[in-house]
Amino acid sequence: MNDRGIVQTAKALQDRGLGVVRFNFLYKEKKSRRPDPMPRLKECLSAVIARARQELNPKTLIIGGRSMGGRAASMLAAEGYECDGLLLLAYPLHPPGKPDQLRDAHLPAIKVPVICFNGTRDAFSTRALMDEVLTRVTTEWEMVWIDGADHSFHVPKSSGRTDSQVIAEIGDATQAWVTRLTKRRKPG
Repeated sequence: MNDRGIVQTAKALQDRGLGVVRFNFLYKEKKSRRPDPMPRLKECLSAVIARARQELNPKTLIIGGRSMGGRAASMLAAEGYECDGLLLLAYPLHPPGKPDQLRDAHLPAIKVPVICFNGTRDAFSTRALMDEVLTRVTTEWEMVWIDGADHSFHVPKSSGRTDSQVIAEIGDATQAWVTRLTKRRKPG
């Protein structure tokens, strides 16, 4: 939860009026480098969301996360977890160098609106593969490709943009998406 990119992204969202809850998965709290199995990751995320719901009582609840955290959130959403939308940052469509091992089987089951950000230099996803996967997805899925960004949303200096500008782009696009989402939900 204290990763520089996560902190910057959370701040960008908060600066735009969006509430953010950051947390560490249990394996990180135990200082392990080996991630917990997905059922345990989903259980942890579900507990964090339940506590946020109880303590913060948000009018609109968007679940999500970066990379593996986003994957866990997407699996919860696919299982019908009650939420208003899904925010995915650097969705890991496949392990690096293994595009034949897609992590997409659950994506067509998602019924809530999704906004997903991936970099065009992300080793965990390619635009062509994601476009192919999205042909099987029926929910409203907004795919945002960050030109030149890698899995951590770093861009090369030669791009003429800074990492901070990329994070600001993510913040702006997310704010606009949440605004559209909440307007549609209001009665009348």
